Amino acid sequence: MASGANMVISTAECERTIAALVIGTSPAVQRLRAMIARVAASEVSVLLAGPSGSGKELVAQAIHAASNRCANPFVAINTGAIPGELIESELFGHEKGSFTGAHNRRTGHFENAHKGTLFLDEIGDMRFDMQVKLLRVLEERLVTRVGSSVGTPVDVRIISATHRDMDHAIADGRFRQDLFFRLGVVLVHVPALAERAEDIPLLIRHFQKGKPAGAIAHFDESALKKLMAHDWPGNVRELRNVVERAGVLYGGEILNAEDVALLLTNAAPPLESRRERVAVAPVSFVPAAPAPGKDQPIDLRQEIEAIELERINMALELADGIVSEAARLLTLKRTTLIEKMRKYGVQAVA
Repeated sequence: MASGANMVISTAECERTIAALVIGTSPAVQRLRAMIARVAASEVSVLLAGPSGSGKELVAQAIHAASNRCANPFVAINTGAIPGELIESELFGHEKGSFTGAHNRRTGHFENAHKGTLFLDEIGDMRFDMQVKLLRVLEERLVTRVGSSVGTPVDVRIISATHRDMDHAIADGRFRQDLFFRLGVVLVHVPALAERAEDIPLLIRHFQKGKPAGAIAHFDESALKKLMAHDWPGNVRELRNVVERAGVLYGGEILNAEDVALLLTNAAPPLESRRERVAVAPVSFVPAAPAPGKDQPIDLRQEIEAIELERINMALELADGIVSEAARLLTLKRTTLIEKMRKYGVQAVA
């Protein structure tokens, strides 16, 4: 495969790559995709600004995948999650014996991303003294491992991201303005999920793709309206959690607005409200039918229905009247069991 420096990405391939990573058709997503396509064709540093959970790393991956560096590494690091005493070693590497615990030489993320893209997430949380060292590396294109005096050339495109208000961070003296200008040659806004609520049905289908039918919860129109009206403080990450939670609790079922309200609060589904309790008749066992004879014809359909009704009653009794649990015991979908209950006149308690 050709190196990233020589690879040329066609416009159509670029658009397909971006569409696969950035899901949605809303105006906000269309603007974001157009911006990704523009910056992917360049080599400039990009700063992604947007709330936590909005998908900034996916946007960074899309920029890399649609760029001429796509054949080379994409390395992601959350700078805000690394202890202050380790951040320099993580970024630039270290020599053996350079500090306590440095038993071997280690290459840093800059070297690991050589010829590719380095994604620095939560850059707004980086220690101030490390900002100075990062700025020097960006200007000189050389990294010096901890414990070494020799610089190593690196060819890395930087994409960074933050959920912070960088203007306030600069004004408060918590972030260097010169580093901000170096990182943010192009600023890209990643919209919150509330800004693109019409994409929620597509995102749900994306999160459910490849899962078995029994692990997928279905949302009716009222449920989708409830989801689209939610403010989503956790953004796309929160939606993904809700979809996974729904699959665990209500796999194979159709959910309404009330069910969604419970999912959004992460509350356990109350048995009396969500899962219908039914009046269960005493289990009556059907005696074995006589073998068919010349003068004793048997209505096979009637016999099968009688056995089916007996098994449904038995399952409901074992499940203490909980429809979903009875359906599980019968290895039926809840909706299938409800249809059979209607057929045989087994009524749910109001």
